[in-house]
Amino acid sequence: MKWLQAVRQIARVKSRWYSGMHDTLDHVTGIEKRELLAHMAGDCDPFRIMAIKKGPGTRERPNMIPSAYCSRIMGCVCCPEDNHLEYMWLHMGYPKRCGCGYWFELCPVAPL
Repeated sequence: MKWLQAVRQIARVKSRWYSGMHDTLDHVTGIEKRELLAHMAGDCDPFRIMAIKKGPGTRERPNMIPSAYCSRIMGCVCCPEDNHLEYMWLHMGYPKRCGCGYWFELCPVAPL
């Protein structure tokens, strides 16, 4: 009889442990956790990999490309009807002109 009460008591304790789902934020670590926290803060592109709309792109006002490093490779869609990108390396502090005539420059952002 006592062993039955002990089993029921253990079952109640276990049911409290497993009663709800754990929060994923408690189990995630490393860069995945930083990405999840950035999404929760409202930054839908924490790694800055989504396409950026071209602005004026002149030498005086180049299109700013965010980067946490001193150089970055980027691809430019020179003609929308083309099926390829023109890739170029950008370096911090040096604006660069693409073959289509648009200017690009790196702007510093904090790393994730």
